[in-house]
Amino acid sequence: MFLYEYAVIRLVPLVEREEFINVGIIIFSKKEKFIRAKIVLPEERLKSFKCELDLDQVKANLRAFELISSGAKEGGPIACEELPERFRWLTAVRSSIIQTSRPHPGKTNDLEKEVERLFVEYVG
Repeated sequence: MFLYEYAVIRLVPLVEREEFINVGIIIFSKKEKFIRAKIVLPEERLKSFKCELDLDQVKANLRAFELISSGAKEGGPIACEELPERFRWLTAVRSSIIQTSRPHPGKTNDLEKEVERLFVEYVG
């Protein structure tokens, strides 16, 4: 059984209105040296918000989550940090249009399957 933490990644098009769409999850297990982000941008659902978004910028910012969590060089200096630091940086409270929920704990026998389960449950 593996202990892990996860957070839901949210797109908050109008920060002042606090409305959001869940667009991904990030899961981390220190003991298993595991961190993974899974993200999808539901462009059709974004039309329900009465605002204009720079979709290219949003896509780039969401891609940064994936690059940092995977430790890719393209993710910049944060991607070079140890896994706990990357997870904490990605889940830090921020008031931008991309935010995360507070981290939550969990247990699983299979971290890869848990990524999929959480993604389906929270993102759809």
